Order: sequence, then C-alpha cells, then structure tokens
Amino acid sequence: MNKINVGLIGYGTVGSGVVQLLEKRKAYIQNRFNTEFIIKTVCDLAIHQKDTQHIKDAKLTTNYEDIVNDPEINVVIELIGGLNPAKDIVVRALKAKKHIVTANKALISDSGKELFELAKKENCHLFFESSVGAGIPIIKSMTEGLVGNKFKGVYGIINGTCNYILTEMTKKGFTFAQALKEAQKKGYAESDPTLDINGMDSAHKLAILIYLAFGKKIKATDMYVEGITQIAQSDIEYVSHLNYTVKLLAIAKKEDDEIEARVHPTLISNDNPLASINDVYNAVFLDCDPLGSILLSGEGAGQMAAASGVVSDLINLSGKEPNANLFCNLYDENVKLKIRKIDQVKNKFYIRFMAIDKPGVLAAIAGILGKHGISINSVNQKVHDKTSAVPVVMLTDFATNKMLQDALERIQKLPIVKSQPVAIRIMEQLW
Repeated sequence: MNKINVGLIGYGTVGSGVVQLLEKRKAYIQNRFNTEFIIKTVCDLAIHQKDTQHIKDAKLTTNYEDIVNDPEINVVIELIGGLNPAKDIVVRALKAKKHIVTANKALISDSGKELFELAKKENCHLFFESSVGAGIPIIKSMTEGLVGNKFKGVYGIINGTCNYILTEMTKKGFTFAQALKEAQKKGYAESDPTLDINGMDSAHKLAILIYLAFGKKIKATDMYVEGITQIAQSDIEYVSHLNYTVKLLAIAKKEDDEIEARVHPTLISNDNPLASINDVYNAVFLDCDPLGSILLSGEGAGQMAAASGVVSDLINLSGKEPNANLFCNLYDENVKLKIRKIDQVKNKFYIRFMAIDKPGVLAAIAGILGKHGISINSVNQKVHDKTSAVPVVMLTDFATNKMLQDALERIQKLPIVKSQPVAIRIMEQLW
C-alpha cells in the first residue's frame, strides 16, 4: 500500500469537505489505486473553535510551520486563499520538496508562472484543478486531454455567485439586492461579495485559463473587468422578450499575436448552450483546433464540488513518478502575445436610458449615437409617463467600446437623461 502523508492548511468549508470525502472514499481509493492518504496535520487559525469530528488522528495546529517543516509530510493542501500568507506557504513547502495541491485562483493567476518554475526546480508537482470551476475537470482537460489541440477561444461562466444571482433575477423576478441576499442566505455568496459581483473572481480564473490556452501570463488587473451590479430587473425583463439571457461571461480570444481578455455581463441568445447554464453551475466553452467545440459544465461552487477537485488532484498526483514532467507545471510563456485593448474590440450593444418622455428625446439620443458612428438596430420604449423618466431601450449595430463610451458621456449630459445609461454587450454567436 502506497501511504501518503498530507498536511492540510485551511479547515474551512472546502477543507472540511476534503477530509469528509477522503474518509468516505477511503476504501475505494485503497482498492482502486493501492494508495492511502493520511491526514497527518490540519492547520487553521481557528481550528480549536471548529467542528473537527471528521478529523481522527491528525494533529491540530494554528501554526503552518508545523506542516511546512515536517519531513514526514509528502503533500501540502493549501486552502486558505488569497496571496498572503498562501504564497509564502507554497514557496516554502516546494523548497522543502513537498508536492502542492491548491484551489487558490488568486495565487495561481498572480504567481503561477513563478511557482511552476520553482516546482520544476525542486522536482515537485503543483496541482490546481479546483482553482477554476471547482470540481469541473477543466484544468486536466486543457493540459492533458486536449494537449494536441490549439486553442482559438475560451468562454466561461465561471462565477457561481453571479450566475445564481442572475438566475434568480430571471426566474423569480428578484431585484439584484433580493437575489444577492438569497445567495448569501444559501451560502453561495460571502458576507462581503465584492470580488464576486465586481467580476474580479472571474478575472482571476480567466487569467489561469489564458495561461493554459495561450501560454500568456496576464494578471486580472490587466484585463477589462465589469461586474453585474448595474443590471436591473427591468433589463432582465427587456432582454427576455428579445430572446436573450444575461450572463457574466469571461472571454479570451486569440487572433494573430493578440488576445482579447475581458469579463463583463453579456447578452447571449437563448439558443446558445451557455444560456441554459443556471444557478451555481459553471461552464467553460473551448474553441479548439482540430477537435472543434468542447463544453464542460458542472457545479462551480459548494463544499463537495470543490473538494472533489482537490481529492482528484491528490489521486492524480499519487500516480505520478517523482521526476515526471507534468503538463500542469507550465513554466514557458509566449511573450510575443499582446493584449488587445478593450477600446479596439467591437460588439453590438443593448443600451437602457432613463429619459423624460417628451417629443425629440429619441431623436436627440439617436443623433449623438449617429455622430459617433453607431447605428441603431431597434428602439423600444415600454412605458409612457409624462411626469417622470421612463426607460428607453436601444440595440445597436457593431461599435467599439470607445465609440460607445464617448457617445454615452455626451448623452448623459443631456437634461432629458436622468441617470447613467446601462450598456450590455451582445453576443449572438460566441465562436
């Protein structure tokens, strides 16, 4: 029997799920893979205040030094998230010749290249399946199953919180605030949901996918990121009548030596497979050559979904030779690739204005759009109320982000427009 001693750092929702899953699948792992994973030490700053009934013979500690400096521990599972002290823990563990399994998207997106180089130098493995899409095997698919392909595009719904909020707004008619409160009540959103709803969580994950697909290291802060806080229930209602669904979409496309890298709300045609991805489910669509189109979907949030990816990494790691050169250890970068600025990217747009209902309003707005080279495909004004501002919805033809923003800045200064316009990109065909 191959016995592997594990040190677990971070005993939160996912960490406790990993312990439970390893215990539940213990006999299966032993029989199928001739391997036993032994949780030797569990570290968490609040470990003595937590329910540790599933931890049997492991040492409990608040000091990660007890794991990093233990020569008997073979693998370190890092589940605390963030950059600090997670990076220091991983670096020190690798230098101590310990393999790493992590679910830390911020760490991999920010410092992945550096850590992969260190893992190679120390002859260690670094696995990170649950950093994107929880247990959906997107990392393994891209680095092993599809390694003979070139990637032309990656499109993902990769934040379960936002997808749940938009689903509740669509199916139940909730406002954004109501849907967010429900997500927090069910444990799908943090008490401070900022990184989810402002799009940065998706951006961290997209940065990882870009590195896997195109070999380009890019930080989340280098790409265009827009969240879902400006989406109103009225927008959900309007677009549903137009046969669209709103999703927070992460997009990476390669053309020649340029990559589009962006995260933003997107109107997707209802006949597109991604439009049917609801609740906390995630999905990643890959445009490959020569294989073609691949869609991977599953629960992208939740205790056991993430624990599944971590345990899968452990099992995969156990079967690797000590000095095997893993595809997952990516330390080469395509430095020729450049990031295309968002101002150069063309999209069709859905725009909602709140304007006074009086003659000449539509002409004034359309005139400014026209002066900026933006053609209007359709106009819809649902309600007529002479005493207050009413929504005016327009769908445009293709325009660059700069053309649109310049036009909206001028339109917002009109006395007939009473609030900041809302603009959402339209993608009828994603590939």
